Amino acid sequence: TSAGLAGLGDLVLTCTGSQSRNHALGRAIARGHSLRAVEAGTPMVAEGVRTVSSALRMAREAGIAMPICEEVAAVLFDGKPVPDALASLLAREPRPEEERARHA
Repeated sequence: TSAGLAGLGDLVLTCTGSQSRNHALGRAIARGHSLRAVEAGTPMVAEGVRTVSSALRMAREAGIAMPICEEVAAVLFDGKPVPDALASLLAREPRPEEERARHA
């Protein structure tokens, strides 16, 4: 888990490390490249791309709202521009963290 030192270290590296596959993919998408183009340009797999779909499916089944994952998926799979995804998140009304999903 991210609560342990190894999990926290992995999270920090993923967010900041230039050798992180997820970080590199995110930076390329933020520069305007499509997911397809980024994945075609590297033999490595950024596991976060597949994980976001699984996490959203499980969250929906459990009735848990995951707005950050929803916006990440919109950027990755629907071509939503990164600035628009960020604006959508920042425009949300403050809510309790334990809020249940409305579509569950």
